[in-house]
Amino acid sequence: METIRYGPEPSQLAELTRPSGRPKGVVVVIHGGFWRSRYDLSLGRPLAASLAAEGWAAWNVEYRRVGNGGGWPGTFDDIAAAIDALADVDDLDTGSVLTLGHSAGGHLAVWAAGRARLAGPPWGRPRVAVTGAVSQAGVLDLAAAHDANLGTGAVQDFMGGSRDDRYRLADPAAMIPLDVPVRCIHGTEDDVVPLSQSTGYVERAVRAGADAELTEVAGDHFVLIDPASAAWARTLQILTALG
Repeated sequence: METIRYGPEPSQLAELTRPSGRPKGVVVVIHGGFWRSRYDLSLGRPLAASLAAEGWAAWNVEYRRVGNGGGWPGTFDDIAAAIDALADVDDLDTGSVLTLGHSAGGHLAVWAAGRARLAGPPWGRPRVAVTGAVSQAGVLDLAAAHDANLGTGAVQDFMGGSRDDRYRLADPAAMIPLDVPVRCIHGTEDDVVPLSQSTGYVERAVRAGADAELTEVAGDHFVLIDPASAAWARTLQILTALG
C-alpha cells in the first residue's frame, strides 16, 4: 500500500493498493460516515485489500469532512481532485475507473461519475474519466434525505443550511441521467439509509433512459462493507461485470 497526497491539507490523501499482476482496472473506494470527520478511510482498507486480491488496483480516498474543513464545497473539491490525481500515478492504466462508495461515500461515488455533466470549472472538466459507479446503500437523493432528517441532520450539516440551488450541483438525483452505468446494492434490513434511496434513484434513472440497476441483498447497512459477507461477494461480481 502506497500513500499519495493530492493536496496540502491533512485529509487530502489516498492509499493505492496494487494487485500482484496487471490490474483489471482501478476501483476508487470512498468511505462513508455521513460526511463526518470522526469516520475515516480506515473503513475502506478491508475493501481495498479484498479488491487487490481480486486483481483490481484500489484507490482508497480520504477527503475533508464536516468537522475538518469539509462539507460544501470542500468535500466535492477533494473527491474531484483525488480522482484526477490518478492521472499522475506512474504505471497505472486509467482506461477503466470505477467508483465504489458506501453510504455517504455512495453519494460521492455517483456524484463523481456524473461530474463531467457539470459545465466548466471547478468540477466539470475531469482529467480522469469515471467509467461506472457502484453505490453501496448510498445517499442518492440529498433533497429527500434533507427532508427526512437522515442521520440526524447530516445533510444539513454537510450542505450548510436549507435546500437551495446548490443541490442541482451536489445531488445525484438532480444529475440524472448519467452517461455511465450506475449499480446500486442495498441491504433489505438497512435502518440507517432507507432502501428507498436506491430504489427511487434507479427508478428515475431508468425512466430517463440511463443504465442503472439495483441489487437487494439480505442484511443491514454495514453488511455491505464486510469482506466476508455474501453482500460483498455480490459487489465484487457487479464490479467485474462493469469492468
